[in-house]
Amino acid sequence: MQRLPTPRHCIQILKEAGCSNEVIEHCKVVRDVAVKIAYKANANIRLVETGALLHDIGRAKTHGLFHAIEGATIARERNLPEEVALIIERHIGAGLPREIAQSLGLPARDFVPQTLEEKIVCHADNLIDDNKRQPIEKEVEAALRAGKKDYARRLVQLHKELSDICGMDLNDI
Repeated sequence: MQRLPTPRHCIQILKEAGCSNEVIEHCKVVRDVAVKIAYKANANIRLVETGALLHDIGRAKTHGLFHAIEGATIARERNLPEEVALIIERHIGAGLPREIAQSLGLPARDFVPQTLEEKIVCHADNLIDDNKRQPIEKEVEAALRAGKKDYARRLVQLHKELSDICGMDLNDI
């Protein structure tokens, strides 16, 4: 794997890309939760920290679902490690399978997190509403109210998978 940028450099990258202070603060909060999960899961902490800090870099260009694709493009243009670009690209929607991604107007490919580090960043983002910690049930309820049953199901599955790996309910981390 290529060398990962330091946390300070990640913040600089976000600023240079044009991310707002609100997005940068959100990324820091997601990082804090993701790193705690990474420790419990014995994951690559530096990769999780970098991926979490940069996961919303695409919000410098758009706040829609395409922010993940835009963010991965920015990461690749900056020659960041591919592992980081994939964390950024796959963090949306608790992991979007190809058919759902295509139905939402995204490219016809799989956006489901594959590695433990991708799953951790994706889920840490689900546990944060703006800059505040929320139990996963709150995000699941919001998804169900919006008629997004598949999203709610993916949220619950990812929460259970990572909670099992960590040996604790991640609402309590």
